[in-house]
Amino acid sequence: MAKSQATFMKKQLEKNRAKKKEDKAQRKQERQESSTGGDLDGMMAYVNEFGEIVSTPPEKKTQTDDE
Repeated sequence: MAKSQATFMKKQLEKNRAKKKEDKAQRKQERQESSTGGDLDGMMAYVNEFGEIVSTPPEKKTQTDDE
């Protein structure tokens, strides 16, 4: 007796799911290997006196008694 078409389709769907899962794991690993790190200094942003966002920290100003 031949196998039913439903059994064949179940196996095909299972193969497709397994392939998608494997591809997803591979893409995840590639992203992790090629990431730049995401250190805190790279994520910091500063606002200058004109209200613009810049990547360099502002210079420290010394306070005097006049001001």
